[in-house]
Amino acid sequence: RGDVVTGQGDILVEGEEGRIAVGLAYDPRSDQLWVAGGPTGQAYVYDADSGENLATYQLSDPEEGGTFVNDVVVTLSGAYFTDSFRPVLYRVPLSIGAEPPAEDEVEVDVIELTGDYEFVEDAFNTNGIDAPFGGGVVLIVNSTLGSLYWVEPDTGRAVEIDLGEDTMTNGDGILLDGGTVYVVQNQLNQIAAVQLDPSLLSGGVARVITHDNFDVPTTVGEYHDYLYAVNARFGTQPEPDTQYSIVRVRK
Repeated sequence: RGDVVTGQGDILVEGEEGRIAVGLAYDPRSDQLWVAGGPTGQAYVYDADSGENLATYQLSDPEEGGTFVNDVVVTLSGAYFTDSFRPVLYRVPLSIGAEPPAEDEVEVDVIELTGDYEFVEDAFNTNGIDAPFGGGVVLIVNSTLGSLYWVEPDTGRAVEIDLGEDTMTNGDGILLDGGTVYVVQNQLNQIAAVQLDPSLLSGGVARVITHDNFDVPTTVGEYHDYLYAVNARFGTQPEPDTQYSIVRVRK
């Protein structure tokens, strides 16, 4: 956890054997941090002040085919997770102001993606996820096809957003900001600012944001007029002293 101005900070949650942290979502109502667990098929919930592990949920079984729980968004009704290797969303139901449900009592909803959604076998599919306040719909990106979809969370029915000739190939983390969707295109080292029409069902790339310090950015956060892109450095062999960074750019 660090200061967005100075970069100064410290470790909030220590690394733990057998765990992987991928997408993150902060819930300000409960001051909790929700974490997608990648190939473990798990989700973790931490106290955002102390780093204490409040809950662990098994969303999918890694032994029953490939799974990669990639990203998460928290809405009024639940925490929604994507799986890049399965055409589903996972939902951990939530009540407003309540603590996360007990691990042995919760029933995780597995929501099959239907409608316009296309799934490519043996490829990295659904990646980033976000939602407008309230979460009546959620927004997802398919990294391989470069498609954006609105999804009805109760039914899983997906409606593709018509982007014309634009494509969000290598789309990773996404950020919905009013009528603009910022899509991090990791291997392309850029962020596409997609301006949606008033119907929200079509749009196009209004601007492509680049920076000399981008090194395979994978996800993005915001603070006032700035975006904060996290460099994953996939092309660099990680060592104990490998340096990582967050790059700040204007919206």
